[in-house]
Amino acid sequence: MARVVVDVMLKPEILDPQGQAIARKLPQLGFEGVAAVRQGKRFELELDGPADEAALAEVRKIAETLLANPVIETFEVHAL
Repeated sequence: MARVVVDVMLKPEILDPQGQAIARKLPQLGFEGVAAVRQGKRFELELDGPADEAALAEVRKIAETLLANPVIETFEVHAL
């Protein structure tokens, strides 16, 4: 059994109001030195077999179809 992670992030040109709200709040909470925050999503998929190239390709299809909106988001797939 293998575990694969899909990290989904908004494309850089898309506004991220949640990330901006977090960035504005950090100094109020005493955290300094953070210039910007981008918020994303992480999905962990457990596979029945190994995380070989065919399985990773299948997970990429899953990400394109269901987990990410390719118009406004990018994603990365990697095995743990």
